[in-house]
Amino acid sequence: MTSKQQPKQSRSKLETLKERAQQAESGGGAERVEKQHAAGKMTARERVDFLLDEDTFEEFDKLVVHRSRDFGLDQQLYPGDGVITGHGLIDGRRVFVFAQDFTIFGGSLSETHAEKICKVMDLAMKVGAPIVGLNDSGGARIQEGVLSLGGYADIFLRNTLASGVVPQISCIMGPCAGGAVYSPAITDFNIMVKDTSHMFITGPDVIKTVTHEDVTKEELGGAITHNRISGVAHFAADSDEHALRMVRELLSFIPSNNLEDPPAVNSTDTPERTETKLNTIVPEASNQPYDIRDVINLIVDDGYFFEVQQYFAPNIFVGFARLDGRSVGIVANQPAYLAGVLDIDASVKGARFVRFCDCFNIPLVTFEDVPGFLPGVSQEHGGIIRHGAKLLYAFAEATVPKVTVITRKAYGGAYCVMASKHIRTDLNFAWPTAEIAVMGPEGAVGVLYRREFNEAKDKEAARRARILELEEKFANPYVAAERGFVDEVIEPAQTRPKLIRALSLLENKRDTNPPKKHGNIPL
Repeated sequence: MTSKQQPKQSRSKLETLKERAQQAESGGGAERVEKQHAAGKMTARERVDFLLDEDTFEEFDKLVVHRSRDFGLDQQLYPGDGVITGHGLIDGRRVFVFAQDFTIFGGSLSETHAEKICKVMDLAMKVGAPIVGLNDSGGARIQEGVLSLGGYADIFLRNTLASGVVPQISCIMGPCAGGAVYSPAITDFNIMVKDTSHMFITGPDVIKTVTHEDVTKEELGGAITHNRISGVAHFAADSDEHALRMVRELLSFIPSNNLEDPPAVNSTDTPERTETKLNTIVPEASNQPYDIRDVINLIVDDGYFFEVQQYFAPNIFVGFARLDGRSVGIVANQPAYLAGVLDIDASVKGARFVRFCDCFNIPLVTFEDVPGFLPGVSQEHGGIIRHGAKLLYAFAEATVPKVTVITRKAYGGAYCVMASKHIRTDLNFAWPTAEIAVMGPEGAVGVLYRREFNEAKDKEAARRARILELEEKFANPYVAAERGFVDEVIEPAQTRPKLIRALSLLENKRDTNPPKKHGNIPL
């Protein structure tokens, strides 16, 4: 070979590389891309580019193709094999991402498709960076049989091993059915897109055949269904773009891994700000509702709260905010819905969020106004004892800084569960409106003075007198404060500066649990 021929050969290889790269970037071809757009969906590559900071994406395995030679697949070799994988930056922080490409084999998962995803998950755990999965897949590639099923199991294992090590966020941006749903189910947060995303174990056709039930895809596993009814999803986005902006916003509150502290920002909201509106926000009548959002918005930086699972179990309120520029996780009873009572769904929702915050070193602030656990046959038969214990377990196990503010009711076992002093909460404050008791005065008098009422001439007058007596005794926080169960009774207007000073005090808190492989939470 002459020296003049060598450059020509090099150029040929370079041209081949460029040709294959262009093929990889074109997905399944112009016709399928147009179909994706017509369905109101971005392509996988468009999603990655929109999610990450401009020009920061570094792609892996761009030229990988499947290995199957059966069913004519040897004639259909698409570079990338239906999934885009790599890493990039979000607000300057490293993030690993995979995006399934529905324009190639319907985004179906093959052996090589799964290997690509596993590779970025393994590397994310090694370097300590979040994993974002953009799911848009018809499921396992039938032609590959057990190889595709094994690929799912390989991903599930890594989801499990990464849990509590690096944050994992799933965006469901199309179909996600069958065994594929279990990867998002293990991740920390699920974002679904209204009208275009669906999750279910078995689809409407199979359900109709087996159970004779008629149901649409949207009713069975759409974004609203999983946000409002099942609790599988945490956010419902209006579009692909909205979902990807949610991912960026969510990551701004959480650290990159379990060894880092949450990101802090420079806040223009003064830490000493007081709010006199808080002094009158709780109604004098204990049976009157108020919106806990109004309380939280007056306290957190710039009145901004990033709510999680807004539509599911609205009697408990969870999400992220900042106090003096630092991320906090907030758990609050919502008196405006079911009086803020704890039921099965609220307990599970709260427990899951508390455990996430504890995994990733995010301090917990609890606002308590709870009349107890929801009574009823369906709740008892549904396992309220077991599910309520999850929330108790989560708060008790958590070692991050924990601060509680009792705004009004703290009745019965729910008082204990909602981050009471007795389960290692560091600082417990109460407003003067706080009521801490085994049960409300109306219920208590019926237990304590039943015989007296039966013998009284004016039963209602006797009952009212006893209720007033118990209200004077228990409808205040001072008995608990005398015992040290409440560290300080504070003026509501001072809540923001009190919380900020408390969290500053606890900044270097170190707490541990007894040595063990892991606990046995009552799942």
